[in-house]
Amino acid sequence: MEELAIEAKNDMQKAIENLESGLATLRTGKASPAMLSHIQVEYYGTMTPIIQISSITSPEPRQLLVKPYDKNDMKSIIAAIATSDLGLNPVSEGTVIRITIPPITEDRRKEIVKQAKKYGEEAKVYVRNIRRDYMSIVKDDKEMSEDLARNIEDDIQKVTDEVVSDIDKIVSEKEKEILTL
Repeated sequence: MEELAIEAKNDMQKAIENLESGLATLRTGKASPAMLSHIQVEYYGTMTPIIQISSITSPEPRQLLVKPYDKNDMKSIIAAIATSDLGLNPVSEGTVIRITIPPITEDRRKEIVKQAKKYGEEAKVYVRNIRRDYMSIVKDDKEMSEDLARNIEDDIQKVTDEVVSDIDKIVSEKEKEILTL
């Protein structure tokens, strides 16, 4: 495989990494510290990710414990979690915040699946843009023979198809996880 195709594949892997981190934030009914990773908390006048000002653990499958590094941040963390789009109800227990993950309804599960598919489509668009960029590099190179250019384009297309297939698999696995009661 040509260097250009390998380079394209490495760039396309970033789309998969972003997809996986985005899917990790989706609520599936199981408690996962990654669920809270996108929540921003007001910390001394600056919006800061919750994972930078607290530790988040999952002592039970349907429960999260958030322990702020500074007890003075409890109120702002509770407010940020309560106003997030996750529909969670944080409860202060002295030095920790306990969050019980309620079972999600079938309608909410379908909404989450739509969100997962949206993340998958965004990843595919990113991959296709990379393919377009690398194809234009090949087309713009006037010193390259037609056969070599065609072979490189075929390699780039194969890499693109592979990565898109991987994205589809990742999204379908997440869909199954979300829809499993």
